[in-house]
Amino acid sequence: MSAGNSPRESLEMESFHTRFSAWTPFSNKSLNRQCSELNFCIFLFRVIQDWFSERMQVARVDFSTVLPRFISLYIFSFLNPKDLCAAAQVSWPWKFLTEQDCLWMPKCIKFGWFLPYTPTDNEYGAWKHHYIACVSSLDWLTPREAAVVYGTLNEPKTEEEELQERQREKCLRKIVWEKIALRKKELFKVRPPWVSGTHCSRLFRSKCQPRLSQTVRDRVRLHETLEKQLVLSSLESLPKRSNISGCHSYPLSSKKNWRGVYKNDSSSSNALQPHFILISSRIPAYEMVANSVRAGIISVVYEHSGLNLETLLYLIEKALDGQMAQSVGIFSDGDSREINLLQGYKIGIKNLLMPEVRDFWEKLGSYVAPEEEGGHVDLFVPLGASEAGIEVLSQLSQLTGTLFTAPTGIATGSYQHVLSDWLGRQWETAPPSIYFSESKLQTWSSFTDFLEDTLKSVRKQLSPLFKELQKNISGRMIGQFVFDTMSVANTLNNQEIVQALADGLIELSKENSDNPLEFLSYFLLKKCSKKSKHFERNVILTKSDPKATHNLLTKERDVIEDNPQDTKPSLSKTDPNFELLVKLERKLQLDSAEKRTRVIRELLKSERKYVQMLEVVRDVYVRPLRAALSSNRAILSAANIQIMFSDILQILCLNRQFLDDLRDRIQEWGPAHCVGEIFIKFGSQLNTYTNFFNNYPVVLKTIEKCREKIPAFRAFLKRHDKTIVTKMLSLPELLLYPSRRFEEYLHLLYALRLHTPAEHIDRGNLTIAIDQIKNYKGYIDQMKRNINMKDHLLDIQRLIWGCPTLSEANRYLIRIQDVAQLHCCDEDISFYLRLYEHTCDLSLFLFNDALLVSSRGTSHTPFERTSKSTYQFIASVALHRLIIEDIPDSKFIKNAFILQGPKHEWICATEVEDDKFLWLSVLQNAIKSSMEK
Repeated sequence: MSAGNSPRESLEMESFHTRFSAWTPFSNKSLNRQCSELNFCIFLFRVIQDWFSERMQVARVDFSTVLPRFISLYIFSFLNPKDLCAAAQVSWPWKFLTEQDCLWMPKCIKFGWFLPYTPTDNEYGAWKHHYIACVSSLDWLTPREAAVVYGTLNEPKTEEEELQERQREKCLRKIVWEKIALRKKELFKVRPPWVSGTHCSRLFRSKCQPRLSQTVRDRVRLHETLEKQLVLSSLESLPKRSNISGCHSYPLSSKKNWRGVYKNDSSSSNALQPHFILISSRIPAYEMVANSVRAGIISVVYEHSGLNLETLLYLIEKALDGQMAQSVGIFSDGDSREINLLQGYKIGIKNLLMPEVRDFWEKLGSYVAPEEEGGHVDLFVPLGASEAGIEVLSQLSQLTGTLFTAPTGIATGSYQHVLSDWLGRQWETAPPSIYFSESKLQTWSSFTDFLEDTLKSVRKQLSPLFKELQKNISGRMIGQFVFDTMSVANTLNNQEIVQALADGLIELSKENSDNPLEFLSYFLLKKCSKKSKHFERNVILTKSDPKATHNLLTKERDVIEDNPQDTKPSLSKTDPNFELLVKLERKLQLDSAEKRTRVIRELLKSERKYVQMLEVVRDVYVRPLRAALSSNRAILSAANIQIMFSDILQILCLNRQFLDDLRDRIQEWGPAHCVGEIFIKFGSQLNTYTNFFNNYPVVLKTIEKCREKIPAFRAFLKRHDKTIVTKMLSLPELLLYPSRRFEEYLHLLYALRLHTPAEHIDRGNLTIAIDQIKNYKGYIDQMKRNINMKDHLLDIQRLIWGCPTLSEANRYLIRIQDVAQLHCCDEDISFYLRLYEHTCDLSLFLFNDALLVSSRGTSHTPFERTSKSTYQFIASVALHRLIIEDIPDSKFIKNAFILQGPKHEWICATEVEDDKFLWLSVLQNAIKSSMEK
C-alpha cells in the first residue's frame, strides 16, 4: 500500500472505531450481511482480524481468571471484611469470589453470628449479607448512653458535674467525627485505582493513616471494655444462693427436719442422724449403684457435667434438709491420686487448697457429725492405695476436722476395690455395708462393663418415660428394672460355677479322656482346692491410717532436720521400750515386704491375663484368616488383614517380652529386688501403642466395612465372636484391652511405690516409670475426650434442625436447660406489676464458649403414649457477650430471668426454683471462665 494512502487509512480506522464502539448486536448482524453481499475489501477484514486477535501482556492478566478457584479463594481469605467488600467492586469475577460463603462464614462464627436458616443451593452471598446486617446493628455507645440503655449503676452526681460531663462527651464526639471526615477526604485523593478508600487496606496506606486506625482501635477497645464491664456487672448483680429468687430466700438458717419440726440446733442424737450418699452419673452403670442403696439412706444422683461445687453443695443441703449427717459417702470417678468429682474439678494434692475447693470441703465437713460422735466422710475412690492419695485424705481431715476414709485395695480391671479394707479406725460395719446392699454392690462391681453397655440402650428407651422424674428416682427405677429383668443376682451366684465348668470342658477337649465325668470331677476338686489356697491374693490390701502415717513422716523428718549428724538411737538397750520398738519395726518391715510381694504377684497375674487376651486375637482371628489366604480361599485380602491386626500383633510381641522379663525377675524375688528398670524399658517402647491408637478408628471402620460388604467375613465373625474362647467378647471388644491396661499399670505402680521404703534402690526407678505411664495415659485420655466430644457435638447438631457446624477445638457441652419463653405485655410499669405471656418453649444448650438457643416442640406418635421433642435453631451467642438479668418473683411470674445478647433478648422462666438456681450458677461460672481465656 502506498504512503499517500496513510492519512486516508487512519481516517477510515478512526471512523470505523467510533462506529464499532456504538454498535449493538443488531448492527453487528447487519455488518456481516452487508460484508457478504457487497464483497467488502480484504484490507478491512485483515484489520478487524488483527485487532480482535491481539493478546494482552501476561502482567495484566487477572489472577482470579487464570488460577484455580480454590487458590483464588485462599488468597482472598487473608482479607478482612472491609477489604473483601472493596475487592468486590473491582470486577464481576472478583465479586463472585469475594462473596462466597466459605470466606464470610468463619468471620460470622468468630463473633457468634450464626445464620438463622440453612441457605438453599442456589442462594448466593447469604453469609456476607448476614455479616453486614449484624455489623450495621451494632450500637457504639458512650459510657453515659450505655448506662441509660443497659442500666449500668453509676454513682450519683451533681447537676454541674453532669453538665460538664455531657459537654466533654459532646466535644470528644465532635473531634472524632471531624477526624473521620478529614480522613475520608484524604483517602479519596490518594487511593489507588483498584483499592477502596477504607483505612483497613493493608496494601496501600498513606502516612497519616495510623492516627485514624489508632483512633478507631481505641473506640473498638472502648466498646469491648464497656461490654466486658456490663457482662461482669450483670453477673455480680445476680442473686446469690441465699437470695436466688429476688424477694424469696432459701431457708438456710432454720431448716425443717424429717418430722416437720423447725430446728436451729444441729446437735441431735446419733439415732436421728441419717447416712447420706452422693452418686456421680460418671460411674459406669450408676443406676445399678443407685438401686443398691439401702432403705433409710439418703441418696442423691448428680450429673457429672453441668454442675459446679456451689450447686453440688446446694443439692446436699436440700437433701439433708437441715439435719446433721452421721456419715457422708461420695461415690464418684477417680484413681489412687485424685477424685474426679465434677467436670473440670479433678481434686488432688495440687488444687486441694484452692479457695473454691477448700470452701466446698469445709462446708461439707460441717454437715457431718463430729469425729467423737462417730462422724466420717467415705470416699469410694482408692486413695488409700498411693502416697499422694493418703496425703489428700490427711489434708482433708486436718482441713475439716472430720475423719476422711477411702478403700486401700486395688483390683485391676474392676471396681472391687470398694469392697476391700478401708483406712482409719475399724467400724462395726464396713463403709460399703453402711450405704449399700452388699450382694447388689458385688453384682455391680463384677459386671460393670457389661451393665454399662446394656444400660446405654435401656436409657434411650426409658428416658422419655422418666424425663419428668428426678435423677435419683429414675436411676433407681432403671436399676431395679435391670436387676429384675436380667436376674443379675442369680447370674452372680452361678458365675463361678459356669466359669469352672467352662475351664473343665476346655481341658477335657484337650485330654480326650475315656471317662469324661471322672476327669471333670477331678478337675473341679483340684480347682476348688487351688482357689481356697490363693483366695486372699485376689485383691491387694494396704492398711494404714492417714493421720498416723502423716504424723509419723512429719515427726521423723523433724528429728532428722534437728539432729542431722546424730543418727544413733535415742533409746538405750536397757530401756524397757527398746525391745518393743525393735519388734514393731521388724513387723512393719515384714508387712511392707509382704504387701510389696502381693503387688508384684498381682502385676504378674494381670499381665499374664492381658497377654492371654491378646493371644486370643492372634489365635482365633489372625491365624485362620491368614490360613484361608494361603489356601486360595481368602476371606479377607492381605491389605485388610494388615490394617486390622498388624498393630495389635506388635503390641502382643512387646507385652510378651515384658511378661517374660517380669516372670524371670519374680522367680527369684526378694525384698531387695527391683522392677522399676523393667518398666522404664517398657516405657521407652510405647511408640508401638501410639501406632495402634492412631490407627484405631481406621481399624474399626475397616472391620465394619468388611462386615457389610464381604459375606464370608460376616460369617467368620458370627462363628468366632462371643464364644467361650473369646470370653464371650467380640473382636471390637477385644481391641479395647490396650486402652484400659495403662490405668491398671498406674494403679499397680502407685501401690508398689507406697510399699517400697524410701531408702530402697528401686524407688527412684518406680517414680520415673510412674511419670512415663502417667504421661502416656494422659495422651490416651485426651484422645478419648476428643473423640467423645466430637461425637457428642455431631449428635447435638443432628438433633437441632438448621443448626450450624458445632465442631470446634476444645468445645464441649456443659448443660441443657428447658425453659419457657415469655413476652412482657407492658414494660413501662414496675417489675412486680408486669404481666407476661408464654410464647413458646426453648431449650438452652450451654457450651464452654457459646450459648445456643433453640425452640422446642413436641411431636406425638399415633397409638403411643410417649412423645418426641424436636428442636429448631434460633440463635447463638458468645458467652463473653451475654448479659444476664434476674427478674424478681411476683404473684404474676416465678423463676424468671433475662438473657440479652448483642441483637436478641429472651425472657425465660424455669419450671421450678431449683432449676433456675442451678442454671444461673453454671452459666455464671461458664461466662467467667470464657472471659478469663
